[in-house]
Amino acid sequence: MATTDGDKELVQLLLTRWRNPETGLDLATEVVYDVFLSFPDSERPNSVVVVLENGTQPFISQQKEKNLTADQNDPAVVRPYAAYAPPGNPQGKLVYANQGKLSDYEELVQNGIELNGTIAITRYGGAGRSAKAINGAKFGVIGVVVYTDPADINDGIVSEEQTYPNSWYMPPSGVERGSYSDHFGDLLTPYYAAKDFTYRIPEDNITGIPLIPTQPIGFEDAKILICNVQVNVYNHRRIEKSSNVLGLIRGSVEPDRYVLYGNHRDSWVHGAIDPSSGTAAMLEITRVLGKMLKEGKWRPRRSIIFGSWGAEEFGLIGSTEYTEEFFSKLQQRSVAYINVDIAVFANATLSVSGTPPAQSVVFKATKQVRTPDNSNSVYENWKLYFNRNSSIYGVIPRLGSLGAGSDYAPFIHYLGITSMDISYTYDRSKTSARIYPAYHTAFDTFDYADRFIDPGFTSHQTVARTAGNILMRLADTLILPLNVTDYGEMLEQMYKAADHEDIVADLRNHNISLAPLQAAIAQFKSAAAGLDQRIASLQEEESPSPLHVRMVNDQLMLLERAFLNPRAFPDEYYYSHIIMASRSSSIATFPGLANAYSSAKVSGNWEKVRQHLTIVIQAIENAASILEPVAQ
Repeated sequence: MATTDGDKELVQLLLTRWRNPETGLDLATEVVYDVFLSFPDSERPNSVVVVLENGTQPFISQQKEKNLTADQNDPAVVRPYAAYAPPGNPQGKLVYANQGKLSDYEELVQNGIELNGTIAITRYGGAGRSAKAINGAKFGVIGVVVYTDPADINDGIVSEEQTYPNSWYMPPSGVERGSYSDHFGDLLTPYYAAKDFTYRIPEDNITGIPLIPTQPIGFEDAKILICNVQVNVYNHRRIEKSSNVLGLIRGSVEPDRYVLYGNHRDSWVHGAIDPSSGTAAMLEITRVLGKMLKEGKWRPRRSIIFGSWGAEEFGLIGSTEYTEEFFSKLQQRSVAYINVDIAVFANATLSVSGTPPAQSVVFKATKQVRTPDNSNSVYENWKLYFNRNSSIYGVIPRLGSLGAGSDYAPFIHYLGITSMDISYTYDRSKTSARIYPAYHTAFDTFDYADRFIDPGFTSHQTVARTAGNILMRLADTLILPLNVTDYGEMLEQMYKAADHEDIVADLRNHNISLAPLQAAIAQFKSAAAGLDQRIASLQEEESPSPLHVRMVNDQLMLLERAFLNPRAFPDEYYYSHIIMASRSSSIATFPGLANAYSSAKVSGNWEKVRQHLTIVIQAIENAASILEPVAQ
């Protein structure tokens, strides 16, 4: 866990590896932040208790996972808790609230169920962890219990004989820990790096965390709970020192251009998969590159920065503090950010999420790397599992969209840096698991990874080869291997989602037209095509002008920044990317526009629709101007 002795040992391990005289990097440094974290009380374990009218307690939830492989009995295993949930001992009748969505609580009220003074039991999924408690409090709920439903993660399997250590499925006593916060970064220092001198907002001003005691339990316990329940939470919040470890390889030609590669270091318990699979991949990449570097065989054109982020599990804290502290430098100099958090969820296929400019470099790399069984390229195998029909390329692998689930979030949403997240995952046709079943439990161990996630660790190798290939292409290629035309295709798709008959009719009734948006996208696509032609001409030249190359590379690098508008979502910390921001509406168009339209359908206020349409149009026009010849 972040800030524990184990975390500090890992900091030293990374520093030692990256300072190794034979396989190390040019520089390795530790950067320390004073961050606001939440821990359970080691003397008073949290619990969920059935309390009868006579005061007896016939049931108390298990306070740790069953000791199945000895790993669970390690004294360093943190007992299950909901990070940032407040302490308290509320007692009330238990009400099942499905996934704790606002609509779930509303449905209970509509069915005549009194929620005031109750304890809600909810299952993971559907709504964010903290939202389950925040939503419930609005209806008078005084405590929340959260469990992992076996239908959501175990394909319905519940018996001990059929779960780990006999299969990859979560044992009945498994409890998913997690950060119960809507925001990322240090909660007391939004937009400022959490140093000892930093201004901190009052703790009472923190938003996006539970207002009522909340506790996770296993599905074995959830099955039993049927009557009056008491939730006992003894969590406490405090400021601790948490470190990022940074490794640097200086570029030989453009040292002021950074290719960033990151993985978080902290876990909730053992963390063999989350995040140590990604840490292992990063350490192997740095060992190989460091060896070539020390032997004088290679030095990249651009600088490479490796980041081992601290306190990610508490809300992407290390990476966010890094982007806050070095905001200007990173925004002006960063080419792209590669994230490998959980490197291997399972061993069926590659899975990549990213922004459109990353698509082409990911495709080129995956065509060069073979699958673990050497039967196919990673690209062709990926296309079998996740694909889409592109208007430009035909059937291609599908890049997922970037939300805020890992350390790429501050780089894309706050800084506007082209980003991607890379992993190997499972066959969705063979399991409906929400995530790998041992996620955030005491069963996420080396034994679990070795036997059930990636026997032989061949998928780990494949991810490392793929990510390393992408990294070297971004660091070494004369002209950045980013494709702006692919952004045009995404903008066109988002426009088509808005250009629906019903939506257009509503907009027309309020004198709102999508024509300027269509024109802005056409302008962008034309500018992108023009830049593609200039790049092609440069690539044909035997000795292209370094200045011309630099200008084109800056256009490719800075495109993502043009989609930033820090005033677009004033109620959302860090979210300023108008294409990649979170979207609550089901309409798959520009997030701000989609949310404003859905809200206007209910409230009748169409001014926000006009505002967000303006925001989108202006951003796209600005992006187009970035791509046009610099003299224009």
